[in-house]
Amino acid sequence: RTSPGARTVTSRARHQVLAVVAFLAWLRQHGLTPASCGQGDVETWLATGPAAYDIKDFLAWAAARKHCPVLQVPGPQRRTGTATDPSQRWELIHRLLRDTTLDLTDRAAGCLLLLFGQHLSRTAIMTTDQITTRDGQVLVRFGQHEVPVPDSLAQILTDLIRTGRSHTGTGSPINSPWLFPGGMPGQPITPSQLGERLRALGIRAMPGRRAALIDLAAQLPAAVLADCLNLSPGTAVRWMHQAGADWNRYAADIARSRDHQP
Repeated sequence: RTSPGARTVTSRARHQVLAVVAFLAWLRQHGLTPASCGQGDVETWLATGPAAYDIKDFLAWAAARKHCPVLQVPGPQRRTGTATDPSQRWELIHRLLRDTTLDLTDRAAGCLLLLFGQHLSRTAIMTTDQITTRDGQVLVRFGQHEVPVPDSLAQILTDLIRTGRSHTGTGSPINSPWLFPGGMPGQPITPSQLGERLRALGIRAMPGRRAALIDLAAQLPAAVLADCLNLSPGTAVRWMHQAGADWNRYAADIARSRDHQP
């Protein structure tokens, strides 16, 4: 009663009991029992709110004792915060790719954020050797793997390396290894400076990054997302759950699409 830590031991059990009581009442209201409940009924219940997921242990216990069929309850979706609206994100990307009046630094950094979900702290310290050209295709290396970029972004990155990097710091080397040189001699731009530049264009870094990663996670399995964008496997899985993607049949889908290729 006096220890703040002791309550947490019973808190989860209390929440689970309350969820089970509410679930059984909900079943009764719909003319169902645990024995007659199906997977579709469980998924309808889960849509009632985050607390609905607390029946997971109860259903496993009930199924083990033959009180109900085996029913699946996934973990609740983890929310990572607000994300830029998809249509707004694509409008911003289109402007960055097409508006030649914008500074090349802003166009490149904004595209890396909105297309590939790169954190500003990583973008700020990118070096020119992370941009390579092979067989006419421009590639960007975020981690160990190189990722091809759209032609319009490829042109921006190429122009940035060739002519667009400003060296404002006194004593800065003529040839800087940084993709985005900063004001201090020999140093890259800081993430905060990069963020301020993008905010001036109406691009908010964190919501924009979330929107990009949600979009990518809906199209790529977690393992591929982690490899391509230099994310930890756990982080990639969380973004996949956030996007509501299910890659259990990914290999089968790939095989099927290859079968239909000419």
